[in-house]
Order: sequence, then C-alpha cells, then structure tokens
Amino acid sequence: MKLYTINTGLFKLDGGAMFGVVPKSLWKKTNPPDNNNMCSWAMRCLLIETNEKLILIDTGIGDKQSEKFFSHFHLHGEDNLIKSIEGHGFSKNDITDVILTHLHFDHCGGAITKNKNNYDLTFPNANYWTNKKHWEWANNPNQREKASFLKENFIPIQEKNRLFFLEEGIFCEGIKIKFFNGHTESQVIPFITINNQTIVFCADLLPSTGHIPLPYVMGYDIRPLTTLAEKEFFLNEAIEKNYILFLEHDYYSECCLIIKENNKYTSGKKGKLTDFIHS
Repeated sequence: MKLYTINTGLFKLDGGAMFGVVPKSLWKKTNPPDNNNMCSWAMRCLLIETNEKLILIDTGIGDKQSEKFFSHFHLHGEDNLIKSIEGHGFSKNDITDVILTHLHFDHCGGAITKNKNNYDLTFPNANYWTNKKHWEWANNPNQREKASFLKENFIPIQEKNRLFFLEEGIFCEGIKIKFFNGHTESQVIPFITINNQTIVFCADLLPSTGHIPLPYVMGYDIRPLTTLAEKEFFLNEAIEKNYILFLEHDYYSECCLIIKENNKYTSGKKGKLTDFIHS
C-alpha cells in the first residue's frame, strides 16, 4: 500500500463559524484571520494505492458552481484535484473507488464534472461510496444544513448507477470504516493501516490542529455535544494507539500526533504525511 496527499486548493471560511463558541481572542492564535474575519483552510484529500485498487478519499469543492457561489469562499492556491492526482503519476481514469466522508460541497464537489448542461462522473471508472443514513440525510436536509448539500454534487452518482453504501467495518485490506454523528449524520471516517501504523482521515471530526481542544467545536456541527463526546473518545484512542491524524482542512499541517499535557489535549509532532510514514 502507498499513500499520496492530494491537494485540491484552498478556500476561506469565517473564523467564528469554524470555532463556534470559542472567542476570537483564543482561536486567532492558531488561525489568524484576515480583515474580514476569514481564515484560510485546505481541502486536502488522500489517494490510497493497493495491489488491486486506487482509492480516493474526498474530492474537494470542484469547479462547476457559479462565480457568485465561489465568491463566498475565496478560492486560492495553485493546486486542484486532477492536477494533484496527475502529479503522482495517475489519471482520473485510474481511480477505482471514491470514498466520500460526507456530502457537504467542500468534500464531494469534485466528484462530478459539468460539461455544458450535462453532469458527468469525474472518475468514470470508479465506484462511489457513502453510507445509507448519510445519503438519506443529504437528500432530505434540514434547513440549518441544507446549503451544504448541493444535489448536483451527488445525485448524478446515483443516476449513473455508481452509488454504493458502506457499512462500518472492513472496506478492504488495510482500510476500516467508522461512522461519527456530531458534525453531520453518519460521517465516514477511514482508518488506514500501513506498515503497522494507523492513519486516520479525520475529515470534519477534527478539521485542524486548532480544533484539538475539546470546546473548539465548529458552529457548522449539527450536534455539538455529540461532537464533544466523539472527539474526547477519539483523542484518547489516538494517544493510546499512536494514530497519525491526516487533517483535511488544516492550512499549515497535513498530519499530526496527539498528546495530553496538564490534562489538556494538544498536538505533538506535526508535518507532511511523508514525515510520518515509514517504509
């Protein structure tokens, strides 16, 4: 098995929304905002090469929305999904499976490409994976979360008969799936084992190192107290089992370890994925 970081570009979100009830005087220490209170965030995906599969986890925001839509998120950076995949020597046709952690637009927008008035699969040979509860949730959204679910990002997957549902447990050799319910209903979190190390693709369970302290919960989360409980359990497990956390949205670091000092959780070693993976 080989792992590759896929950088799909950067965007901006309001710092207050990203840190919920935590005061700006605290969160700005880890994520300095611009004059409009906006912070830069990554949309970092992961490519997994096995003997039989080439698996992509999440797809970034894509490029098919309107100029007005993108103006709210201030896309920047030189990276994009396909360019990053090709930079590792693969093409979009090589992808066999796409695991979508959840169907918010910044995680699944790149799954579908718009060609004139038609919506096509960005990865034409891939099976696309979510889970049944989250699929139903995204298709019948509540008013609070509705703006994050853009149906053109995922309904074409079903229309083209490439939609498959995950269960908790083993996805394939070296990849285990767990579901978490604080950020959104049944968010998919992959646990990848390689060379006796476990890399956790954290998605929005833990967007960045700035979100490690327990009260630092996003305003976007539909069940903040559930997030709090899930995060505490996960951080304890990460320390116990020495998980390497792959951070989808952290502007500064691809990965980190977790340590506990003076009864508080914090990041240990931080860096690129290649700083952590031993051959």
